[in-house]
Amino acid sequence: MSSVEELSKLFSEIGFEEPKVKEIVKNKKVSGSLESLINECPNNYEWDKSSRTLMHQLASLIKGTELPNQKLIVNGILSGDLKTPLQVDAAFKYIKDAKEDATEENLKKEAGVGIVVTESQVREGVQKYISDHRDDIVTQRYKLVPGILANVKGLPELKWAEPRLFKPIIDEEVLKLLGPKDERDVVKKEKKKKGKEAKGGAPAETAGPKRTMFTEGFLGDLHKVGENPQAYPELMADHLKVTGGKVRTRFPPEPNGYLHIGHSKAIMVNFGYAKHNDGVCYLRFDDTNPEAEAPEYFESIKSMVSWLGFKPWKITYSSDYFDKLYELAEKLITNGKAYVCHCTAEEIKRGRGIKEDGTPGGERHACVHRGRSVEENLAEFRKMRDGAYKPGEATLRMKQDLESPSPQMWDLIAYRVLNASHPRTGDKWKIYPTYDFTHCLVDSFENITHSLCTTEFYLSRESYEWLCDQVHVFRPAQREYGRLNITGTILSKRKIAKLVNEHYVRGWNDPRLFTLEAIRRRGVPPGAILSFINTLGVTTSTTNIQVVRFESAIRKYLEDNTPRLMMVLDPVEVVVDNLPEDYEELVTVPYRPGTPEFGERQVPFTGKFYIERSDFSEATDDKEFFRLTPNQPVGLIKVPYTVSYQSVDKDSNGKVIRIHVKYDNEDAKPKKPKTYIQWVPVSSKYNSPVRIAETRVYNQLFKSENPSAHPEGFLNDINPESELVHGNSVVEHNFNHVIEKSPWVVDSAKESEFYVEEQHGRKEVCRFQAMRVGYFTLDLESESDKIILNRIVSLKDSTK
Repeated sequence: MSSVEELSKLFSEIGFEEPKVKEIVKNKKVSGSLESLINECPNNYEWDKSSRTLMHQLASLIKGTELPNQKLIVNGILSGDLKTPLQVDAAFKYIKDAKEDATEENLKKEAGVGIVVTESQVREGVQKYISDHRDDIVTQRYKLVPGILANVKGLPELKWAEPRLFKPIIDEEVLKLLGPKDERDVVKKEKKKKGKEAKGGAPAETAGPKRTMFTEGFLGDLHKVGENPQAYPELMADHLKVTGGKVRTRFPPEPNGYLHIGHSKAIMVNFGYAKHNDGVCYLRFDDTNPEAEAPEYFESIKSMVSWLGFKPWKITYSSDYFDKLYELAEKLITNGKAYVCHCTAEEIKRGRGIKEDGTPGGERHACVHRGRSVEENLAEFRKMRDGAYKPGEATLRMKQDLESPSPQMWDLIAYRVLNASHPRTGDKWKIYPTYDFTHCLVDSFENITHSLCTTEFYLSRESYEWLCDQVHVFRPAQREYGRLNITGTILSKRKIAKLVNEHYVRGWNDPRLFTLEAIRRRGVPPGAILSFINTLGVTTSTTNIQVVRFESAIRKYLEDNTPRLMMVLDPVEVVVDNLPEDYEELVTVPYRPGTPEFGERQVPFTGKFYIERSDFSEATDDKEFFRLTPNQPVGLIKVPYTVSYQSVDKDSNGKVIRIHVKYDNEDAKPKKPKTYIQWVPVSSKYNSPVRIAETRVYNQLFKSENPSAHPEGFLNDINPESELVHGNSVVEHNFNHVIEKSPWVVDSAKESEFYVEEQHGRKEVCRFQAMRVGYFTLDLESESDKIILNRIVSLKDSTK
């Protein structure tokens, strides 16, 4: 068997990271078997994570023993026949029993190679099991679900099914049988009492059914499918036939820019309400303005919806319906409810009673073209379609009600001329429908049951319903909720573009902005956003939230879902004078105290390490300073003994560049210090410390709660310390293990209804808590030889 150094080199060459290598070589039997297995592989084999993991598993099963015909399992892993740990385990058991009589054919049979268990087969197995045990399940309800999962997985016919298939299918089938959880399924918990109440023995309170934004408030009060009134009731029957009586919603963004934090609420409201009610939600691009649309916006919007954990039932485009919309425009003209207008934009505003300052209230009067005949309007509209008019020379307007108190009934524009090629329809069209004409009709085409939008569209409800009725189509129900605003920032595309173009920020995804791309890059988990919106609820009032409240919600989410590391932003070297250069004392530190699932790591205490510069003071008379001083020792996290000051080295400017200390291990019993500080060791053996090229500490981009209100413009409200960059930070070597395992997820986190499974391999999921400093993640510009960190949020609200 090779030496530890040779084994480490071999395991590193096939792709194992250093922490994993160190773990493997600690077990001589496993590492010996793994060496033997690797030597049976072709020299030019391209290892990947799956093949490495499976080969290590096989070595752990062999564990130094002789296994005749192990080459058969090796070949199965290399060829991709053996894809899962379950298959490798089955192959090992077969070879162990068959020994020299083992054959490739029988191994494949025993390990389930080539067997495909479909989702429908899993569903059939689950349904049969539930049917066979129906009485027990009805009696004991949801408490049997874990047992159902274990028993169904053990069914011989489902042995080789993908494990991820079971739980969602079981949950779905049990829900069909039992209905939603109610008070019978709630575990009774005693509330902790304080003071005298605790002694009084008051009866324990029980929790009721789980409350979410979908069960109460605006969303909880919405109509049931089929309850929205119709001008033509016969249309409802067809609608219910198509939808099956299930909820249908849509998220309809314009692909003319990047989504921002306010859109996250719209996404959650529409997708979440449909999901909560076992319905479906469209992602529909409102692509009716080709002059402002770009492919990058389409892709970013799809990405952000997916990032927040939602999967559209269908992805559609308003442009899918251009032919149908044109037909209904002609129908509207034929019904005498639309006309072609040649007024200028200013003339149209004046006719609608819009004052020069943009507010309504002026005298309204009909357009001079309003009285045209149906035939003339059809002819003029077709001339618009065929390119006879330039932009601004003609529009199609709806003939509504100029006497109505609602501006949305003052002859809105339905079509306008645009000389622009469309990303999806090319040069087919010279005219394009407006939002006011398109939105309600496409909602109708897609049989939307709940057209949920923000309250600025409240007045549009009348014109929405009017247009559906005029062209005799199903009338969906538009309902309006309050939008989400974050104070202390800006969400205007025009203003953000100015920040980007004039290089105040790094781009549309700069972590100081509140576009969703920026929030993702900063490292904010999608689950934190969803749980935050849920706590706010949904009402008809606009929700104005301070940035610090949003950050507090992120902090709470990260606290439960991130490992901790020791990291020093502004390091100063510490040399322990009374320890030899090769001194090493391994200390064990939990990745998250109180959470065993996170595991532990080892950190070597050596004769040289780094501490935060602010953790040392030459002053000796500050009674509030509990860290290292010339007359005050300090504890190092998890290190048994304190360290005491000896001397300092300074540069020519008087800056401390090195602190000399003594390790107080001569004492019979360790003394308890006033406080413990973090430290990062220097160790070539452990490749410590990991040096950070840039640590970007982000603060609020603006100084005030309302940057747009600044008398000299929002650019004059920019906080000069919104991004502070540290160029020499260091972090303990376990940083590499944290990055390799990211995103870190414990089982308890997966139980939340707002848990979102994130994509492995992305840099923003590599989150950790730097003790005493904040929560950090890798920036997208980070590379293996140039690590860049973003601070997601501080440990505490710094504004207090």
